[in-house]
Amino acid sequence: MSKIRIYTLAKEVGVENHRMLEILDGLGVQYKSVSSTIEEDTVELIKQILAEEGNDATGGQVSDPAPESVTQAAEATTSEPVSPTPAPTAAPTPEPAPGQMSSEGRPVNPTPTPAPVAAQPVSPAASATQVEERPAAPAEREVPHRAPVVTIMGHVDHGKTSLLDYIRKTKVAAKEAGGITQHVGAFEAQTSKGRIVFIDTPGHEAFTTIRARGANVADIAIIVIAADDSLMPQTREAIAHAQAAKVPMIIAINKIDLAQADPERVKTDLTQLNLVPEEYGGDLVVVPVSARSGEGVEDLLEYISLTAELEDLRADPQGEFAGVVIEGKVDKQAGVLATVMVQEGTLHIGDFLVVGERYGKIKAMSDSNGGRIKEAGPSTPVQVLGFSDVPESGEKVVSAKNEHAAREIVEARARDRHDTENARVRNRLTLEEMMGPIGSVRTVNLIVRADTQGSVEALQGILARKESDDVKINVMFAGIGSPSEADVLLASTAEATILCFSVTPAGGVKKIADSKGVEIKSYRIIYELIDEVDRLIKGTVDPVFEEKYLGRAEVRMIIKHPRSGNIAGSYVTDGSLKRNAKAKVTRGRQVVYEGTIVGLKRFKDDVREVQTGYECGINLDWDDVMEGDIIEASEMVEVTQA
Repeated sequence: MSKIRIYTLAKEVGVENHRMLEILDGLGVQYKSVSSTIEEDTVELIKQILAEEGNDATGGQVSDPAPESVTQAAEATTSEPVSPTPAPTAAPTPEPAPGQMSSEGRPVNPTPTPAPVAAQPVSPAASATQVEERPAAPAEREVPHRAPVVTIMGHVDHGKTSLLDYIRKTKVAAKEAGGITQHVGAFEAQTSKGRIVFIDTPGHEAFTTIRARGANVADIAIIVIAADDSLMPQTREAIAHAQAAKVPMIIAINKIDLAQADPERVKTDLTQLNLVPEEYGGDLVVVPVSARSGEGVEDLLEYISLTAELEDLRADPQGEFAGVVIEGKVDKQAGVLATVMVQEGTLHIGDFLVVGERYGKIKAMSDSNGGRIKEAGPSTPVQVLGFSDVPESGEKVVSAKNEHAAREIVEARARDRHDTENARVRNRLTLEEMMGPIGSVRTVNLIVRADTQGSVEALQGILARKESDDVKINVMFAGIGSPSEADVLLASTAEATILCFSVTPAGGVKKIADSKGVEIKSYRIIYELIDEVDRLIKGTVDPVFEEKYLGRAEVRMIIKHPRSGNIAGSYVTDGSLKRNAKAKVTRGRQVVYEGTIVGLKRFKDDVREVQTGYECGINLDWDDVMEGDIIEASEMVEVTQA
């Protein structure tokens, strides 16, 4: 035995991985993770330490029975004073005198003699018994571990579905394997380390959509990479999404059974993304597998269990219920069905659930095998019947005691939403909110898109030189081509800005970005992009405005109004006039007034805009307007930096 993995040694000697890591820390041994290898001499030293600990524990147990034997003798003396056995033990005691003994050789007065015997040896035993029983009463119930929830992501045709199918067939009973994904978008695998739950999501877009609503459903992300194809665009995107979610990541190099497979190339390419495999001295777990033959799948499941053990995933089945919607759909026969992942507590038939600003009562539940169940504990995916509307993926689910409590929760959420929207309109970001707390390192998240690989590498080099002690630039993803919807989802979740060089987003992507409040900035000149990065770093991202001409109108009559003052009856000769637009009044060739159009009227109705060829009444915050004046309207618009 030259070298052995840490988790293998822990399994051999029968200790937890956490305890093994503590011993290694005490010895000063360097390691990356529980799957790192250690030398033979270190293994022997660890075994010696564990043996000494076992001897110490055994010695402590041997020393305890002495007071117990004294206690048993004392109890025997107290309960059977007539028997011949306690007589010799009672005779040497200093308390009884010869004159106090009867002719029969027994104590005349039983009070003084048994009292000291009972008081001295029995009371310590009684007190010891009380001490042992006392901590057991208030002992807190330990929160049990829960099964890890795993999602599998990667590029198209790299074998994600094949890997899931193989795990289904081998780790799920044959009678259960038939219609798993028809019922619930998740399934469970029983391994030697326990239960593992897999989410069968369509890809990293769904993974990020769920997380964008504040729900971290997955505990571990498996990135599948084909050994004959290495890193591809969607692979890089999946890695970026997993890193943004800050979940442990395991790389599964699939298709190692192919003749053209090159796992070492995949590992080398991963280092370009600052992901260093353990074999190269890093801490990234990389597992070669074959979804066709099953080679390495057991190792992958083992690493999942080890990662879950180190993460110490726990949930209280008796606690307050909390869950997340994985997906929702409408069945023609059953109605609205929602797949819910139970995260805390236990779900029961008849419970009232609240999702967003809607609620429903559970009428039926199905497990991942399609079977009807009455309750579901933590890390259990269930399909729920009882909602009136289809809930969105990623929505958090809570339970209510009854329908009245559910309505109160919904009403409170509606009020909070209205208050938040109103506050967002009234308030602006403070300097600290834009720049971060004073004295802290601020991170600027960016997604970079360019027309060529050379441009991508050049931009990454420029951005790397822009970092400072106070500002860190985090390029979450850099790729070739126009930004995609996945980029917008990632940017929305991570509060990132998308920078495009010599590429432009599609109209649909632009609309999604506008709806999610994501900035997409396109540039044709490299220096303009660098200036934008400088503004982001300095926090001076104030938009640039310019005055835009709207239209003009000719004043044809003055209408005196007791409350509004003089109203200019006008005819729009060009363009259009808008309420609250800037106004410039020209009399002849001289500008006599610059202000604001505070009101527009068509007949007796207030309007926002009047087009060319229509008459209107213009109310300025100025009463000296005269017939023949020309009113020119304009507005300030943000300049799109291209």
